[in-house]
Amino acid sequence: MIDTNNKAENVKIAYIGGGSRGWAWKLMSDLAREEQLSGEIRLYDIDFDAAKKNEIVWQKVEKLDDCKAKWSCKAVETLKEALTDVNFVVISILPGTFDEMESDVHLPEKYGIYQSVGDTTGPGGIVRALRTMPMFEEIALAVKEYSPDAWVINYTNPMALCLKALYMTFPKIKAYGCCHEVFGTQKLLSKALADIEGIKDVHFKDVKVNVVGVNHFTWLTEAYYKDMDLFPVYRRFCNKYGETGFELKDDENWMNKFFQTGERVKMDLFKRFGYIAAAGDRHLAEFCPSYWYISDPDRVEEWGFGLTPVSWRKDNQKKLLDESERLVSGEQEFEIKDSGEEGVKQMKALLGLGDFTTNVNMPNVGQIPNLPLGTIVETNASLTSGMMKPVFAGEIPEEILPLISRVAAEQETVAKAVKERNLDLAFDAFVSDPLVTIPQEQAKELFDDMIDNTKKYLSMYNL
Repeated sequence: MIDTNNKAENVKIAYIGGGSRGWAWKLMSDLAREEQLSGEIRLYDIDFDAAKKNEIVWQKVEKLDDCKAKWSCKAVETLKEALTDVNFVVISILPGTFDEMESDVHLPEKYGIYQSVGDTTGPGGIVRALRTMPMFEEIALAVKEYSPDAWVINYTNPMALCLKALYMTFPKIKAYGCCHEVFGTQKLLSKALADIEGIKDVHFKDVKVNVVGVNHFTWLTEAYYKDMDLFPVYRRFCNKYGETGFELKDDENWMNKFFQTGERVKMDLFKRFGYIAAAGDRHLAEFCPSYWYISDPDRVEEWGFGLTPVSWRKDNQKKLLDESERLVSGEQEFEIKDSGEEGVKQMKALLGLGDFTTNVNMPNVGQIPNLPLGTIVETNASLTSGMMKPVFAGEIPEEILPLISRVAAEQETVAKAVKERNLDLAFDAFVSDPLVTIPQEQAKELFDDMIDNTKKYLSMYNL
């Protein structure tokens, strides 16, 4: 596949969720910028029309002057067509619709339970997992049948449980998950360097970190810029901005008020435990006892982050649908730009076009010795020439181990519940979550109502 010009040709990529107006466009943009890769993209989506429109979008992309790549792009109608003999499978799907997510996020508010994201943990994350994991079981079986040697890259949440479903169904699958939350913390550390030490214009990838934990509740146990230990720098930064917040108005998180953050949760967790929490405040708050940061909207506002309503996601979806129509008609020209994601760089490394190290989600095979083997963890990993090896991260420090162990145990309980199609076991995880602070009788009432609102996607549980 690698020719004498150090290029990889005839690369075959299947995109599951190929009708996406977000992640699919990001992948297209990154592939268009990449001169060393060429081949075939297959777009599969349960909404075939949406995938077909993205096929048309690519046809317009490849005619742009700044498109450097040669790819054929085709929407296909079956998983078999999408997956047969591909090199890479990219998964980015919406499990259900935003109506189901609206129930996940907002129905608990009736009981005084608030969620800032609701797609990974808490009552919303658990119910989302119940409908998402069976979808991933289906994908895993199709990969096993049609492309067992393919690399599978997942972007869908709940990240850890999606990967768990893939590995439970097809243990030999070569799957991992990508998340950009750690990048945001590396960017914050580069800004701390500028603010505290006057060292400006440090690219976030030059901030080297050791990553431990589980997705969206990741932590850094080491952080360096060249030979400079960044923990003392970050401590001074937290002491300076911990009460007021640090406004990253030039950062992508300031896209609107629902995503803004002053990084106060992150800094408070550092002050509490001495290690750097490495996800966004909206995610971090949901893994902690609710009274810390998220007991009510006033508390959330006090801590300087936002509750993202599903109404915003619905409005944004409409905007993206409108943009899709403009791109397809030619009224709007596609803009080729760096998405900030690393999927294409990872593909290049796995194809033998250089080595690459970054944070990924994958099963624990010993990279974190004090979490159970098989738990889906997030650490650094090295990708090179058909291999992905986790970097040994070391034990999770005892100060934060109870927090992370609880999350890992909850996820294992949910995974077992899905595997056994046991909603009673799923409720055990639900009622034990730190956001569910109501009496058990009310928790059961809430759980049953949330299940009823997503029952269209839960037929496998024999409701």
